[in-house]
Amino acid sequence: MALSKVERRLRIRRRIRKRVSGTAQKPRLSVFRSNTNIYAQIIDDVTGVTLASASSSVKEIASKTNITKTEQARLVGQLAAKNAIEKGISEVVFDRSGYLYHGRVKALADAAREGGLKF
Repeated sequence: MALSKVERRLRIRRRIRKRVSGTAQKPRLSVFRSNTNIYAQIIDDVTGVTLASASSSVKEIASKTNITKTEQARLVGQLAAKNAIEKGISEVVFDRSGYLYHGRVKALADAAREGGLKF
């Protein structure tokens, strides 16, 4: 029997997380994508602490109407990079959480790179 979309993504996510882990020097930039919003967290996996975060449900981004989900993701990437740099984080490991590196996930990653994060 074929896997459902969600089961397939979770299987890929577990496979990625075996290899990708964040430390205090190089935390993990984790992406979660829902149908309506996109979220990014910068996580130190050693201590289990979220160091910075950004999402499309933040007032600055949510108040903008008539923008596409990809444009929202780009704004979230810029906000995540800004928040990380304010906390003194310049280098991260990217965790796509089982999503294809395409569309909204790619837009977020590219915007974070343009914002000053290295990965």
